[in-house]
Amino acid sequence: MAKHQRRLAGFDEAVISLYGKGMTTGDIAAHLGEVYDTDVSRDLVSTVTNQVVAEMKQWQSRPLDPVYPVIIIDAIVLKVREGTVANRPVYVAMGVNLDGFRDVLGMWVGPSGGEGAKQWINMLTDLKNRGILDACIVCCDGLKGLPEAINAVWPQAVVQTCVVHLVRNSLRYSSRQHWQKITGQLRRIYTAPTLAAAEAEFEEFTEQWAGKYPAMINLWRNAWEEFIPFLDFPVEVRKVIYTTNAIESLNARFRAATRRRGHFPDEQAALKVLYLAVRQREANRPNPTGRIAGWKNILNVLSMTYGDRLGIN
Repeated sequence: MAKHQRRLAGFDEAVISLYGKGMTTGDIAAHLGEVYDTDVSRDLVSTVTNQVVAEMKQWQSRPLDPVYPVIIIDAIVLKVREGTVANRPVYVAMGVNLDGFRDVLGMWVGPSGGEGAKQWINMLTDLKNRGILDACIVCCDGLKGLPEAINAVWPQAVVQTCVVHLVRNSLRYSSRQHWQKITGQLRRIYTAPTLAAAEAEFEEFTEQWAGKYPAMINLWRNAWEEFIPFLDFPVEVRKVIYTTNAIESLNARFRAATRRRGHFPDEQAALKVLYLAVRQREANRPNPTGRIAGWKNILNVLSMTYGDRLGIN
């Protein structure tokens, strides 16, 4: 597009949408050059996409609700240049508010070296400083030290380890020929109707596999206290809190948006793409991550346990 030429109506929106869907500045310049039959420079595409930076910074510091019934946290890894290209964890927190809507509360690029519980304290403290005084249930993976980090910020929070992560990590310690049998037995543990029933199933599981896969059994023993909280709830609530699948679904969108980029030149460039992926609306959803089905029934159950803290009784 020629210098000083006015951009066509909808041009900026089209650029931002394509960028958020994973196309690089070069891809977008080539695509729009064909659509508009004119030269579109990569610098112009970068200028247009940079319009969202101020909006993103405002979003990153926006005030949050004082309490969330459920918060789900996880991290993904992106390649970001910091002198040299390095794998950097991006910490992501998603909350379920009192109306049952999932909302991405924050995203932070951490230092290289992998996800760390000590880093999570900084991210969770940021959420607290932005208004979250309490979280009833915090769902996370089995990262060592993470329960302590969560309770350092929200002392009353119940920490729920993601069952899917536990099962996945169990398979790392076992031979592929036993996977089907192991996953079937583990399913009986995490779908048990009561804690006592889950403990009985785990004892049976231990008797069969402790001799062959002791590390797998230790994994479950060490995670047991953070695995069992969801067993106190009926099935409807269990589906919300026993897995980080909701945030992993978001991470899948992040990966789709970043797949075509080898690495990002800096943290801001990485966060800009992820923010656009968050901002993108899906059909029939009033916010990017949707509302939990049957929320009224779930809230009724949660209020029986956390009513005073939720502030709805």
